[in-house]
Amino acid sequence: MQTFEPASLPADAIELGRVQDAWGIKGWVRILPHSTDTEVLTSASRWFLQPPEPRFSRGFVAFAGCVKVVLSEARHHADGIVARIEGINDRNQAEALKGARICLPRSDFPPTPEGEYYWVDLIGLQVVNRQGECLGEVRDLLSTGPTSVLVLRHGSEEGDPKSERMIPFVSTYVDSVDQAARRILVDWQTDYF
Repeated sequence: MQTFEPASLPADAIELGRVQDAWGIKGWVRILPHSTDTEVLTSASRWFLQPPEPRFSRGFVAFAGCVKVVLSEARHHADGIVARIEGINDRNQAEALKGARICLPRSDFPPTPEGEYYWVDLIGLQVVNRQGECLGEVRDLLSTGPTSVLVLRHGSEEGDPKSERMIPFVSTYVDSVDQAARRILVDWQTDYF
């Protein structure tokens, strides 16, 4: 399995999924994506693989540091993705990748249509209401099915439930997203939680 090219993880790399297990007997792997939108993973021509964290490792990983691999094919299957990595030709080689973390540089993501955003681009933006009051910083997003919800940290106590605020990411409440200014303008009051 010397088909891996040792590589440095790009500075803008984002973890998008993990190798779940081998799929079939011809070297394919089953991928567990971190998002339901898997276009970035399936359209990529290369992935950066990192060994799993120790708590996920079962001794199968055949590499120690970050490696760059070439994707031969990736497609949707059931509730995930299956992929064939160049140079991985049998089930044993595929099993050796179990738990590997899949990263891609943010610069490789396809552009989004007007008014749509990758979640990773919203993390860290300041949220301000129409009155100019700072409501907090986007720390996470939650998918609730039909909508996403911005999770803001607005207090100083990390982990304190009172320091979190949630705002539905829908046009009713979100007026604009200015990525250059790192700011989201919302119709939301400071006493709403």
